[in-house]
Amino acid sequence: MNGIGFVISFALFVLGLYLMGIAFDVAEHLGLVTFAGGLLAVAAGVFIPVHIMHRIDR
Repeated sequence: MNGIGFVISFALFVLGLYLMGIAFDVAEHLGLVTFAGGLLAVAAGVFIPVHIMHRIDR
C-alpha cells in the first residue's frame, strides 16, 4: 500500500506542477481554473502521504 500511495501522490504532485505551469499559456478564461486545479492537485499530493497514509500504517 505504501508504494501505491507514493505513486499516486507523486503523480498528483507532478500533475499539479504541470497544470500551474501551463496555466499562463491556455485561453484567457481558463487560466484561473487551470491554476486552481493545479494548486488543488499539489495539495492533494501532499495531503495523501501526510494524513491518509499515516493513518493506514497504524
